Amino acid sequence: MRKVKSILAFLAVAVMMSSCALTLPVNATSNAVGNKVGTAKATGYLGILFFNADASIRTAAKNGGITKISTVDIKQTSLLNVNC
Repeated sequence: MRKVKSILAFLAVAVMMSSCALTLPVNATSNAVGNKVGTAKATGYLGILFFNADASIRTAAKNGGITKISTVDIKQTSLLNVNC
């Protein structure tokens, strides 16, 4: 019985520590690709549409000093494999 509890505890920890990350292209334009990169980050909780920051394309461009956007990618990381 103790061995079963240990295995279940191990599996519970493994599930809680599992995660995944997806990086997907969102948009592209005919502008030439440069060497500047701008990022913006927001965190959502439990899949609810509540975010603690502005992660817009405009904010990312401003943070990178970009005036003409050529490509936009989005990276989504999920804990507990929720939304992956």
